[in-house]
Amino acid sequence: MTRRAAHAAAPHRRARRWTALAFLAPLLVYLLVFYAYPLYRNIELSLHDYTPRAFIQGDPEFTGLENYAKILSDGAFLRALGNTALFTLGSIAAQYAIGLALAVFFQRTFRLSAVLRAMFLVPWLLPLIVSASTWSWMLNSENGIVNAALQAFGVGQINWLTSPDTSLLAVTVANVWLGVPFNLVILHAGLQNIPAELYEAAGLDGAGAWQRFRSITFPLLRPVSLITLLLGLIYTLKVVDIIWIMTRGGPADASTTLAIWSYREAFGTGQPDFSPAAAVGNLLILIAFAAGLAHVRLQKEGS
Repeated sequence: MTRRAAHAAAPHRRARRWTALAFLAPLLVYLLVFYAYPLYRNIELSLHDYTPRAFIQGDPEFTGLENYAKILSDGAFLRALGNTALFTLGSIAAQYAIGLALAVFFQRTFRLSAVLRAMFLVPWLLPLIVSASTWSWMLNSENGIVNAALQAFGVGQINWLTSPDTSLLAVTVANVWLGVPFNLVILHAGLQNIPAELYEAAGLDGAGAWQRFRSITFPLLRPVSLITLLLGLIYTLKVVDIIWIMTRGGPADASTTLAIWSYREAFGTGQPDFSPAAAVGNLLILIAFAAGLAHVRLQKEGS
């Protein structure tokens, strides 16, 4: 290309560059306003002593990492961390297993399959306050339908929501019920991308249903499974409404997770303590970020 041709092409390159930036601008503004700024504010909250008075007057005291040290040394931290691990891992494991089983079941087309699959989406469509209130009624110790059904089989009354031994299990079951439809939809879509010829060839070789699932379905569904588990982990880490409505983290902090602890510090006591709440929230962000990095590494190893 001659110097004159290169000089003539320069305005076109600049025009394309500005056009590309114009298309990127809405995305950049969205990321800055709804991601970067809230994250910055959350970090700032955790590094200062934000009381209601400080919010009004705008003069919070800088405390550095004092809020993080406060929550890490709190006796409730380890229990909340353990509850978070049990609630999160139990929820995503059960949601994935049930969702995968249903996705494989609905892989076959039969009469009313579309209607039944749509019915499984009902928990996903209901407002969370309705779902949580329904589960609270169902698990009520005195007149809940679950205890009534168990008593018909000779099982005594179980205090699902008021006993430290069962409250975490109760909210986990409710959360599993809410999350199964998401897993079903994503995994069912993933199954549609597996070529039917592979199953036909395996059937001709004499492979049974379990062998086809183990050798074809599960390995080829791995990328979809990983993203489903990652999204389930991130969503479950921040669950507040279900637990708050059903147990408020009790009794005796038996169902208090890190998300519930953060919410209660900020809004649940009538005496807001925003800075420790922000510090707990940032710990949850770090956990989710670590899970995202693990997902990227697993994806690279599988590619």
